[in-house]
Amino acid sequence: MHLRRLALAVLAVVILAACGTTATGDRAASGGAAEEESPTTLRFGVGPLLPTTEDTEAAWEPFFAWLAGELGVDYQLDATTDWAGIAVALANEQVDLAWMGPFGYVLANNQSGAQAIATVKYDGKPTYHAIVVGPPDSPVQNWPDDAQGLSMSFAEQASTSGWLVPTFFLTQRGIDPTTYFEYSEGAAHPANEIAVANRQVDLATDFDRNRNSMIESGALAPDATKIVWTSDPLPNDAIGVRPGLDPELVSRIQELLVNLTPEQAEEFMPKHYTGFVPATDDSYRTIKDAAISLDKLS
Repeated sequence: MHLRRLALAVLAVVILAACGTTATGDRAASGGAAEEESPTTLRFGVGPLLPTTEDTEAAWEPFFAWLAGELGVDYQLDATTDWAGIAVALANEQVDLAWMGPFGYVLANNQSGAQAIATVKYDGKPTYHAIVVGPPDSPVQNWPDDAQGLSMSFAEQASTSGWLVPTFFLTQRGIDPTTYFEYSEGAAHPANEIAVANRQVDLATDFDRNRNSMIESGALAPDATKIVWTSDPLPNDAIGVRPGLDPELVSRIQELLVNLTPEQAEEFMPKHYTGFVPATDDSYRTIKDAAISLDKLS
C-alpha cells in the first residue's frame, strides 16, 4: 500500500491529513512486505524536509542509496507531504526505516513501538531550535507577552517546532493560542516564512534550520523576517526503525550511521548534515513529555 493510501485509510485516527508519496527512479520494487530476517529490499521513508516530495527525494536519495549499498540490499524511497504520514507509515510497517521529525518519531513509537537508533547532526550538532518569526519591523519584543491579538500561523499538529513546542510553551504559561492570537494552523514551514515576509500574517512558527536554508538558497531574503522567539535546544531528526526488523540488521545500520564522518557525509548528505549520534527512545523524552502534556498520545 502506498503511503498516501495508508494515511487516507487511517485519517480518522491520526492527527492530521494524509501523507503523499512519489515513486523514485529506477529502483527495485519491494514486492510486498519485507521478510523479518535478512530482507533483500529495504523500504525507506522520509518526512517533508523540503517544500515538495520531489525536492526531498532528490536531496535525500544519495544518502539512502549509500546506506542500501553498504548493507548490500535494494531499496525503495518514499517521501511524505506531512509529518504525521511518516509516523503512520512506520507504525503500520509500510516502511522499514524512516528519517523523521522528533514528534513524528514519538507518534510512531507510541503507536507501534518503533525505535530510534540515531539522531542526525546538523553543522556538527544533534540539536536545533523552534522559532517564531515576524516581519523586520514587528513591534513584538517579548513574545508572547506583547503579541496578544496578533495573527499567528502555526504548522501542522505533527510538527515538532511548528506546533508542538510553541504550543506547549504557551500552555505552560496558561495561554490558549487558539484564543490568544488570531490563530491558524496547518501551513508548511516555508509557507509560514513567506506569509510573514508578505505580511499576510503578523507571526508564524518555523525552525532555525529551515529559515537558514531558505536564506542560503535565496528563497528568503535575510531581512524578510526576524526571529522574535527561540526555544531551548531540541533533539534533531530521528532515524527510526519499525518493530520486528532483524536486530542484527538494525545494529549494522546504527553502526554505519554513527561511524559516518563529516567528510563522508559531505559526499552524499544534504548540505550542513554532518553525521549521526546514537539515539534511544529516551533521547526524545522532552518531546514525548510535551506531547503527553498536550494529550496528543493515546
